[in-house]
Amino acid sequence: MSAPSQDDTILRVSSLRQTSDTRFKLEPDAAARAALAQDVGADAVRKIRFDGVLTPRGRAGFTLTAKLGATVVQPCIVTLEPVTTRIDTEVIRHFVPEERMDRYDEGSETEMSEEDEQTDVLGEVIDLSEVMAEALSLAMPTYPRKDGAELEGAQFAAEGIAPMQDEDTKPFAGLAALREKMQKDGGED
Repeated sequence: MSAPSQDDTILRVSSLRQTSDTRFKLEPDAAARAALAQDVGADAVRKIRFDGVLTPRGRAGFTLTAKLGATVVQPCIVTLEPVTTRIDTEVIRHFVPEERMDRYDEGSETEMSEEDEQTDVLGEVIDLSEVMAEALSLAMPTYPRKDGAELEGAQFAAEGIAPMQDEDTKPFAGLAALREKMQKDGGED
C-alpha cells in the first residue's frame, strides 16, 4: 500500500464531524517507514499499521482511540546485532481546547487512570502521523537485548593502560594487604 498523503494524515479540526466518529487507517509505504525508523531511532520499521477512530466530545474536543501494530528492528545493547520486536498497543489521546486545559494543569490533584493516556491542546489540525510516531517511540523497548546476550568481561580502558579490576574497586583491599605484610614482617623479628 502506498504512503498516506499529507492530506490523509493531517486532519483539519474544522472539517471533522461533531456528531459522529471519524475513522482512519495509516499503513505507510517503505520510504515513509524508513523515514519513521530514522525519526524514532530504529534500524528499520518493517511493518506498521495505525488504525482507529476520532470521537467528538462536544466542546471538550476529541478522543483518539487507535491500535498500533508494528515490527521494528533495533540494535542489541550488548552485541549491536539486530533485534526484531513486535509491538501491539492501544493508543488513547485526548485533544482538548486550550481554554479547557486548565483542569489538566500540572499542579492540580487529579487521579491518573491505569492506562497511559495523554492530553494535548486541540489546535487547528490533528496530525495522525505525528501521533503514530510518538506512540511507536514510546512503545519501543528502551534497551533491546538479543536472547541470551550477556555482557561478559567488558574492559573499558585506553590502549597501554591496565583496565581496572574488581579488586581495585575495594578501597580497603590495599590496607588488608599492608596488614598481612606487617604481620609477616613483625613475626620474623
